[in-house]
Amino acid sequence: MKLVLLATLAFAATAFSQNVKSNIPYMEDGHARHVLDVYSPPNAKNLPVVFWIHGGGWQQGDKSDVALKPQWFMDKGFVFLAMNYRLLPEVDMGTLTRDVAKAFGWMEKHIAEYGGDPKRVLVGGHSAGAQLAALLCTDDRYLKAEGASFDCLIGCVPVDGDTYDVPAIIETAETRLRVHHLPPRVNGHREKFGGTPEKHIDFSAVTHIAKGKGIPPFLILYVAAHPDTGAQAARLGNALKEAGVPTTVFGGKDTNHSKLNNDLGLPDDPATKALDTFVSSVLKK
Repeated sequence: MKLVLLATLAFAATAFSQNVKSNIPYMEDGHARHVLDVYSPPNAKNLPVVFWIHGGGWQQGDKSDVALKPQWFMDKGFVFLAMNYRLLPEVDMGTLTRDVAKAFGWMEKHIAEYGGDPKRVLVGGHSAGAQLAALLCTDDRYLKAEGASFDCLIGCVPVDGDTYDVPAIIETAETRLRVHHLPPRVNGHREKFGGTPEKHIDFSAVTHIAKGKGIPPFLILYVAAHPDTGAQAARLGNALKEAGVPTTVFGGKDTNHSKLNNDLGLPDDPATKALDTFVSSVLKK
């Protein structure tokens, strides 16, 4: 914990000396949450871009929940973008996902003004953001609606998501409660994802994976000791590999849901090393 705190403070001190633009609107006359932050290295020009989606169960969270990642990626020669989106229950899951796509559309049009290359974008996210990142990179309808396509994607890094296959996690969670004679959850995944089997399938990244779509390479990070995110990581990874998408699945040991995400960027962190290898591989292409 002390090491993370010191590293975070060091990042904060460095970041303020960088070009950080906060609360940029990505929609005209939009909601208060239709804003994003852009972190650029000094003299940035035509650099690859990270498009980061925060977690929080689709009901909370903020674009500021990035810990060490902006500085780590800037040190690797990226421009880093973190965005907010409207949350449940104010909007439904489809509207929420379209918010993310609209921020992506803004990025394509404007990121060059901040030193980024809109033709080289790595999408990532944690928890709920992992589901959104994986969906954005497998279901091309969201990007197409904003005039974008998979052509600009160089990689996807979902971190410890449990909803790449929504019907599977619903069945897993509800069976676990039922066999232990526990009451059903109020506003669980069944309700969050629209209440119908058709919507549950449609919001699942695994549904949209197919050969020849141009889906980018994936690095799927998860907590090795967590049965649900581990099973979902394997499910997503297997579906991608079957479709011929280059995919790495990495389980972090001696960590947890928040720590895995917050430690990304720390020296000697195993998941960060996996990320470093992945980033190096996608930049060579």
